[in-house]
Amino acid sequence: MIKNYIIIAWRSLTKNKVFSFINMFGLAIGLACCMLITGYLHQELTYDTYSSNAKQLYRVNLGTVGAVGTDTYPIVDVAVGEGMKNAYPEILASTRLTSNPPLFVEYGSRQFKENQIAGVDSNFLQIFSIPLLEGDNKTALIEPNSVVLTKDMAKKYFGEYPALGRIILIAKAPVKVTGVIDKVPDNSHFHADAFISLNTKNRQQTWSNVGFYTYLMLDKNADPKKLEAQFPQLVSKYVVPEIQRDMGVSVVEAQKSVNTFLFSLQPITDIHLHSHTKYEREANGDINYIYIFGVLAIFILILACINFTNLSTAASAKRSKEVGIRKVLGSLKSSLVGQFLAESIMLTTLAMFFALALVYLLLPYFNEVAGKNTTIQFYLNYKALIIELFIALIVGVAAGIYPAFFISSFKILSVLKGNTNSQNSKSVLRSGLIVFQFAISTMFIIGTIIVYQQLHYMQNQKLGYDKEQILVINDTYTLKNNLEPFKNQLLQNKQVVNATISSDVPIRTSDGTQIYLKSTTADASHSEIHSAIYHIDESYLPTMGMKMAAGRNFSPASLGDSAAVIVNETAIKELGIASDPIGKTIVRSGQREFTIVGVVKDFHYSSAKEKIAPLMMLYGHSNGTIMLKVKTADVAGLLSDIKQQWTDFHADSPFSYTFLDDQFAQLYVNEARTGKIFTSFAILAVVIASLGLFGLSAFSIRQRVKEIGIRKVLGASSGSITGMLSAQFLKLVSLSIIIAVPITWYAMHKWLQEFAYRVEIHWWVFIVAGALALMVAFITVSFQSVRAALANPVKSLRSE
Repeated sequence: MIKNYIIIAWRSLTKNKVFSFINMFGLAIGLACCMLITGYLHQELTYDTYSSNAKQLYRVNLGTVGAVGTDTYPIVDVAVGEGMKNAYPEILASTRLTSNPPLFVEYGSRQFKENQIAGVDSNFLQIFSIPLLEGDNKTALIEPNSVVLTKDMAKKYFGEYPALGRIILIAKAPVKVTGVIDKVPDNSHFHADAFISLNTKNRQQTWSNVGFYTYLMLDKNADPKKLEAQFPQLVSKYVVPEIQRDMGVSVVEAQKSVNTFLFSLQPITDIHLHSHTKYEREANGDINYIYIFGVLAIFILILACINFTNLSTAASAKRSKEVGIRKVLGSLKSSLVGQFLAESIMLTTLAMFFALALVYLLLPYFNEVAGKNTTIQFYLNYKALIIELFIALIVGVAAGIYPAFFISSFKILSVLKGNTNSQNSKSVLRSGLIVFQFAISTMFIIGTIIVYQQLHYMQNQKLGYDKEQILVINDTYTLKNNLEPFKNQLLQNKQVVNATISSDVPIRTSDGTQIYLKSTTADASHSEIHSAIYHIDESYLPTMGMKMAAGRNFSPASLGDSAAVIVNETAIKELGIASDPIGKTIVRSGQREFTIVGVVKDFHYSSAKEKIAPLMMLYGHSNGTIMLKVKTADVAGLLSDIKQQWTDFHADSPFSYTFLDDQFAQLYVNEARTGKIFTSFAILAVVIASLGLFGLSAFSIRQRVKEIGIRKVLGASSGSITGMLSAQFLKLVSLSIIIAVPITWYAMHKWLQEFAYRVEIHWWVFIVAGALALMVAFITVSFQSVRAALANPVKSLRSE
């Protein structure tokens, strides 16, 4: 019986090659999209699960409660981790990681600038289950001035020779290679090419600052919430005395930190998708995108199944006489259902293998767009293949069950007379499926437009400074005493408009500190806020095109400017001195006092996802970079001149530069990737929905072929017939638009709430999306409608 089903199913599929291919292709697209998204979701959801201790590992976060809300940091002070371990027996171990700026590494004649160098405790690699290819995991990082390299970094410096025991220079300091790892797993919230022992530096053991990513390994039976509830005791014991000493406040005032200095624990498996502070080690993902793409995968698969159902139903008219003859010859309804289900399952199985071929072809492009490295082996291991074949079976049954029962329920006399008109309820169901398909497609179109609007807004909003034509020269600290002469010589170039020396590029994360307004009365309370710190010279503001809201810029002629400060508008608002800030004194940690001499207008120094935060600018450059405002008439010539001057000054590093607008674009790489992924799958969803509409229109027009013939005989024009046939489907698409608009407005409104600065959702977006959906539907239906309207009526009426 089953063999007979398969033979007949194969004959039926090969008999209608074009139709079978279209049906299979639509389903294969849906399956391939679903598989690609599944691979993306799997990588996102398995971040930091590679460690054997993953379920026991937590990161210590710090929340500081200020006047306008709570700031959260993923970094704490140097002594916090070990102090917590010593205080609570349920903490089995602690370990730390610190970020380093890009550093030059040398071995012999080889010198490279390395961007991924981290400092870690000696037990870090053990706790995170990162094995060593060379060296001993337990002892590799115990000694000061020891380093563990990745295999690729070791090969870059030593070729095929063993790395263990070799001495390399990192920022001119000798360190010994004591271990080699393969690499940090891709699905980790941190990555590094070199791990330097934190035992290299002796640090004062403090609690009230930030700077170290600190991780705790808890006992399997420990309750992290109960542990968090005990942390205020540590704040009272360690943080309060430090704040009293550093900020120069009373014991009563410092004691308030117990309620405003909040340590918390975050599972490491939550970091990638749930943590979005500006001090993250790397850019994280977003759980909301997981929900969006998960729903997207499900909807695309549903659209493909609906498309398959509609196309299969549309083909039923061609097989109506076959069904009638089978019934006359004694076929039972159950055997007919089994036959058509066998065809459906065979087609979905072929579609699954076709989908795998599409995944193989599209995976490199998808990985490039999504920033992932999923391999085809993920889809071809035996567990995945079993799941994929099971999905093909389920989809085959789910998508084929309605056409099977629909076709097998034809009445014998009706089908032998050529009448296959379905009952009204079945027509309503098919129409409902089309409405559902185009509602989803319209949602995708609207969502895509709004995503790109927000991305364009973030990239082109007024920043408060001019990011265009700013050339950033890196590693200028290697010029040492030649830094100022180098800058002055650059200013002699006619293409250089202005220049400033500062490591604080607006888009980079800066240092920070707690500050408060100094009161004129001794017993007054202090309201502390957290402020970022920039170190700038007098040329910084004019070079960057920043405007003053009040007061003045720094000046070399003002001897007191070493104790002066320029703050942004947000800072004076949060300090409560927005009306008259000039001349006021603010105090930072270490009881250092600064007089406000100017207020700079707010500018964005991080992503548009974050609100502009308080900022203080101190006089005195940091020598990491020189930023030039340049004319772009001859960029190549300018760069060549600067490179030659760099060489003439005998800098200890190669000439390296970037443009500020290129660095700015990197802030929104994740959003740009999301937009591309969303757009790609939205287009495919519209294609799948169009195939479904194509099937239903073919089915409906085939049912009305004699009616069309009679209308033409009675004088109806081809245009009127085309309009009549198209109107039926355009009404369904219009209904789908009405359904899609409020749902999409709500969903995109919620998504936009993630951004501190965002676009408004305008009415015209829905008009454009609706017009696009109607245009796609009209083009799809018109092919069938025009063909039917131009057909010779004699052919459709000769059997009457």
